[in-house]
Amino acid sequence: MTREELKATAVAMLDRAYVPYSHFPVGAALECADGTVFTGCNIENAAYSPTICAERCAVAKAVSEGHRDFVRIAVAGRCEDFCVPCAVCRQVLREFAPDLEIICLNGAGESRTFTLSELLPHSFGPEFLGHTTP
Repeated sequence: MTREELKATAVAMLDRAYVPYSHFPVGAALECADGTVFTGCNIENAAYSPTICAERCAVAKAVSEGHRDFVRIAVAGRCEDFCVPCAVCRQVLREFAPDLEIICLNGAGESRTFTLSELLPHSFGPEFLGHTTP
């Protein structure tokens, strides 16, 4: 999938978001090393803490289907600034892909690319526990 296709896939997920409380839709498209793409959108809950972000939704779908080798993710929002993953999503992404490329989009369709290490420096991973990601 091209970079533009990945971005368009993330944008398409904005319309699937369930955001009755924040009214802040987010869409994500997560690309695996083999080219498979998993999508996600944020899904809010009245109790707030069960809410799942778009990025974690995509990761859960990928891992549940046996994929753990991620190369890049596009994250789309309708805001003026670039829609970057929250801290919890950054940590979940770090579990599987410490060198992940993150393409962040704003509502105008402009993008800015980061590495996960730029967004989550000095991160904590499985190697601190004497393990490597299976």
